[in-house]
Amino acid sequence: MKIYRVGGSVRDELLGLPVKDQDYVVVGASPEEMVQLGYRPVGKDFPVFLHPETHEQYALARTERKVARGYKGFEVYAAPGVTLQEDLARRDLTINAMARDESGQIVDPFGGIADLQEGILRHIGPAFVEDPVRVLRVARFAARFGFQVAPETMALMKEIVHTGETDALVPERVWQEIAHGLMEQHPSRMFHILRECGALTRILPELDALFGVPQPTHAHPEIDTGVHVMMVIDYAASQHFPLEVRFAALTHDLGKGTTSPDEWPRHVGHEARSVELVMGLCERIRVPRESRDLALLVARFHGDVHRALELRPDTIADMLQATDAYRKKARFNDFLQACASDFHGRPGFADQPYPQAEHLAGALEAANSVDAGAIAMQLGQSRAGDANLPILINRQVYAARVERIRSLLQHP
Repeated sequence: MKIYRVGGSVRDELLGLPVKDQDYVVVGASPEEMVQLGYRPVGKDFPVFLHPETHEQYALARTERKVARGYKGFEVYAAPGVTLQEDLARRDLTINAMARDESGQIVDPFGGIADLQEGILRHIGPAFVEDPVRVLRVARFAARFGFQVAPETMALMKEIVHTGETDALVPERVWQEIAHGLMEQHPSRMFHILRECGALTRILPELDALFGVPQPTHAHPEIDTGVHVMMVIDYAASQHFPLEVRFAALTHDLGKGTTSPDEWPRHVGHEARSVELVMGLCERIRVPRESRDLALLVARFHGDVHRALELRPDTIADMLQATDAYRKKARFNDFLQACASDFHGRPGFADQPYPQAEHLAGALEAANSVDAGAIAMQLGQSRAGDANLPILINRQVYAARVERIRSLLQHP
């Protein structure tokens, strides 16, 4: 029995990056032998075990054979006779098909080290086309490392899309890969690669539709809506904003893709159309509630936030109520971060001030200083038994909040 450390940890170590998770391949062992040594089996589709002390994953060397569509359509064969090279050959890219043995020697049968040095994402063999998830993974690695996709690998990615394999991807896996890509250093690279191979129109057609759609040049020097959205998510990444903010930044302008060309470059009412499209997208790929809810708020209100310095106190109070800012202050902060990313995601605007965010954050603090409980108690004493009491309380709390906002903003 021989044990090798494999995959991402070997790659990242060679790149001088922090090594997070370490995975191991065991050659020459059976499941029974692993259990006898104290390893705990956890694999459902193939034999994977947890180390009895470190709890790291150890998988038996295996091969795979495509038997059905989709990324789950594989028949797995694991046996003591499967070699390390056979196991590595089933992986996606050369940079992910390296191993380090117990003496520290690198095993690199497919030229992964050379591709790391040249900054190339290259597939290992023709079996690459059997797993549609690899299209998403290649795009994600492009976003992480800034590497170029080898032309022959891009050709196979286009083939995967053309044959309809990407249509068989399960929604949860699509979201998982998109979420990982959004959290990379340059997330726009992921979506550019997906667009180049044709996968974006199959996976996120609402986003693909934004490319080529013009915007007013005075507000958007980049003109193209798709280019703008890519700049927005890269800005959000540069500020290390959380996933929820980055997803909201990605989807905030989807409605512009449905504007009639007769109305270009203006996009009247795109916010409402964006809300509808975001809802459909989130249902289709099973976006978690936190990301979905923030994206819907940003799609609906980002235009109002940009005009915050011009809004009346009652309009601001209405926005605070509609975004549930009084109960979810942290989410409101995320909301402002996403709107700020929209503002900054334009040529020449990255370092410009965005006082709207501070303006609205201050308005929330002012409105929150209203003692709603005291108002309710006072009205309860004076209007006891009044069937309209809850309505009266809400009105007085609202009026008091508007007054506090007006006082803070010194609004006429």
